[in-house]
Amino acid sequence: MMRSKGRVRKAALVAAGALVLACGEHQDPGTIEGARLPDTVVQSRANAEAQAARALAENAMSPVPAEQILFGDLHVHTTFSADAFMMGMPILQGEGAHPIADACDYARYCSGLDFWSINDHAESITPARWKETQDAIRQCNAIAGDPQNPDMVSFLGWEWTQIGTTPENHYGHKNVVLRDTEADKVPRRPIHSGSFAAQAMRQNINFRQRVLLPLADFPNRQYYLNMMTFLSELRDTPLCEEGVDARKLPDSCSEGADTPEKLFAKLDQWGYPALVIPHGTTWGIYTPPGSAWDKQLTAEQHDPERQRLIEVFSGHGNSEEYRDFREVTFDAAGNAVCPEPQGAYVPCCWQAGEIIRSRCDDPIETVCEERASQARANFLAAGVRGRLTVPGSTIEDWASCGSCPDCFLPAFNYRPKSSVQYIMALSNADQASVDPAGRAAPGPPGHEMRFHFGFIASSDNHSARPGTGYKDYDRIPNTEARGARDETWYDRVNEGIPREKSAESVPFDFAGTKLQNFQVLDFERQASFFLTGGLVAVHAEGRSREAIWDSLQRRAVYGTSGDRILLWFDLLNGPQGTVSMGNSTQLAEPPRFRVRAAGALQQAEGCPDATREGLSADRLERLCRGECYNPTDERRRITRVEVVRIRPRLNPDEPVGSLIQDPWRTIPCSGDPSGCSVEFEDPEFPDEHREVLYYVRAIQEPTLVVNADLERCTRDESGRCVEVNPCYGDYRTPASDDCLAPSEERAWSSPIYVTP
Repeated sequence: MMRSKGRVRKAALVAAGALVLACGEHQDPGTIEGARLPDTVVQSRANAEAQAARALAENAMSPVPAEQILFGDLHVHTTFSADAFMMGMPILQGEGAHPIADACDYARYCSGLDFWSINDHAESITPARWKETQDAIRQCNAIAGDPQNPDMVSFLGWEWTQIGTTPENHYGHKNVVLRDTEADKVPRRPIHSGSFAAQAMRQNINFRQRVLLPLADFPNRQYYLNMMTFLSELRDTPLCEEGVDARKLPDSCSEGADTPEKLFAKLDQWGYPALVIPHGTTWGIYTPPGSAWDKQLTAEQHDPERQRLIEVFSGHGNSEEYRDFREVTFDAAGNAVCPEPQGAYVPCCWQAGEIIRSRCDDPIETVCEERASQARANFLAAGVRGRLTVPGSTIEDWASCGSCPDCFLPAFNYRPKSSVQYIMALSNADQASVDPAGRAAPGPPGHEMRFHFGFIASSDNHSARPGTGYKDYDRIPNTEARGARDETWYDRVNEGIPREKSAESVPFDFAGTKLQNFQVLDFERQASFFLTGGLVAVHAEGRSREAIWDSLQRRAVYGTSGDRILLWFDLLNGPQGTVSMGNSTQLAEPPRFRVRAAGALQQAEGCPDATREGLSADRLERLCRGECYNPTDERRRITRVEVVRIRPRLNPDEPVGSLIQDPWRTIPCSGDPSGCSVEFEDPEFPDEHREVLYYVRAIQEPTLVVNADLERCTRDESGRCVEVNPCYGDYRTPASDDCLAPSEERAWSSPIYVTP
């Protein structure tokens, strides 16, 4: 009888699950509401920049720059990305769906950008969604008006989200941005990574997700039902056959490439203009400890014609700076070893041992040291899942382990050998020249292969909000910080994670774990590291798509941490005259440089008339949340210019730390509201007989920034963090608390590469 009742109950629940799932609706790209901005608005932005450029030129007695500066965001997600869809869940303090139409209206009316690109994860884009994405981007461009003078340019693209399980097979995330949008000029399918990220999104939807989630949050049930439909559509899309030319595959399948080499090969098969932009290189939430970029500097894994730019900063933090600390080392046999703390830096594997040690009655006993040693080993063996090897540990227990203690707004769990500075210091003497297809190929000694990137920043926003950094407000909607809305949902979200403290560490059970993929990563701690995001700026000859694309191609770009700082960086004594940022040249004499920078325009509260007139009150509130890009006539002050000098390796034995001089020079500015103009030279260059790259940071006066104090550490005399006051992504920190702290916003120029 009991078995009969159990079967009936199970059958009823299965039937309910089928009924619930059937009620889900397809997530479409939404409807764009706003029209083209008035010409007066677009012209006023150009006038403000031109006025600043003229003032700087007059102060420096130099020519007025011929090109204008335009600001954009080349890293934007909507709820066409599976993780963004999940972050929109009301139980995680999400706002519900934010489709592509929201991104178009937000970029035009809230953040006031000149250009942006859609970069939803290819791992979650079905053929139908790819067609809808193209249609939405074309519509956003159609609204922009005259293609030669649009109010905004929208680019089509996707994110290739590769996640490796070891340092050897991890290549990281790259955004693919396409020049064109016409159906016959773009790939028929986006190309996903075929890695952990793609597999995770294709997992079967379990009973709890399918039935219990909508029932448990019944007032918001439709969102969860739609999410289940979204995931079912993805799961039901077949994977494309491997080893087949991309052009010969059916449109109905999902195409993957698990290495950069395969991604570049597929882009070659399509033959359409595309940029591939690495990002989040130091972000340790998914990057295995010990990962390094050396393996990507080969003819197979690097395409210098497409991979021309790199993202140094985003809403996920700063990836610029190299440090000599190590999160893991390896012995002669290749076994992972946990290093001791290095100054103020504490590896998280070491902290795992200290947490276990603190649970001993007598921490100096031999058994306690053995337990601590085992905890360190278990942590390393678990990779990015290490926190789960210390049952019952809290955010406070981990303090600031893994964090770069003296970096500017660093990415979470910093991976220094994937930092931009480390990448720029690499050389490969075995592969140097460029073949007819534009790829690096083996070359003669003395012509080492190197990365020659231009530097950009962007947002990596997951709520269809391109360019969130225009004002620092509303931490939860404007950053990626998310967490349970109350204690009940906290318990549900973390169900299955051991909450009771134990005296000993436990190995992570890869085969037997029933945890969901989002549960194994340390989303709680990373909430303190999420920022409103950066911007990419281009020096362009016009506002058209072609002019912006040309600037991106020739690396006439720079990045900012969110404020619209104006920046020019030039070498003055090139063989044919001035050489601007992003370019290379040869010199026999000391190079002389000029930097000109003007601070961002200060913002007035609220939204300008054009925005209030262009969007309905409800849409304005939902997207912009009462604040828009609303510049005054007053600029913030530039306090100093920092010069970074990097000498790429001549051989693999040169220690990278000695080749990166940061800062090489610090030049104070007068604080003149009109900006700062400085010059410098490098008298050592002719005698060093090696290539040198130079780039600059223009540093702005401090302003309040969301999460700028990260974990809000209390430090001891040595600078080591001994106590944290986290800015939680969940209910423990009120949503009204923006966790503001002073920060010096900045702009990073692209390098100038000088060869003797």
